[in-house]
Amino acid sequence: MQGIKHIIFDLGGVILNIDYQLTDKAFTELGVKNFKELYSQYKGSSLFNGLETGHVSTEEFLEAMHKHVPETVTDKQLKTAWNAMLLDFPVQRLQLLQQLRQHYGLYLLSNTNAIHLEEFNRLLLESRGIPSLSSFFDRAYYSHEMGQRKPDKEAYQMVLDENGLIPAETLFIDDLAQNIEGARAVGLQTIHLAPPKTILDIFRPANAV
Repeated sequence: MQGIKHIIFDLGGVILNIDYQLTDKAFTELGVKNFKELYSQYKGSSLFNGLETGHVSTEEFLEAMHKHVPETVTDKQLKTAWNAMLLDFPVQRLQLLQQLRQHYGLYLLSNTNAIHLEEFNRLLLESRGIPSLSSFFDRAYYSHEMGQRKPDKEAYQMVLDENGLIPAETLFIDDLAQNIEGARAVGLQTIHLAPPKTILDIFRPANAV
């Protein structure tokens, strides 16, 4: 990684294992007949985009989703279905982050929402005894707190500006091609982490992890 001083990581599909189909399946089982139309991991609807940028609150999101399920479905069931996509944090990836932080400035830039943030920190605490993902990074950026989301250039620029990062010295890693394109638009160095490749495949040879 010659010339690279900082690394910005995506979360889902890069550090945290996810499976969007599990959320689709969970909502379908609750009675949602058109979940694929309501949500797409690439484009999304105004409801989901709003949730990810903080313009739609958790309460507003749940209220909207209640319109698509039987009256007997609870808020807790809706949250559980929404979180079904969140799987696990492989310990080797967390160990790698700890090692990389000794050599690089590390940042997280995730398109997420308040419901998911609470859940993946709970998963991290229960599985690894670590209360917050933020402990692995110099700073963690979540779209619903930023009011911006990838691939919009404002999201990347906020991370660069607030931390005084030079794009040419900063590597961005994401599993979605459109987010890579957004990062390149602001001058970031990029790696598209296409499945089944993981961050261990990128850094293990160079760092003998």
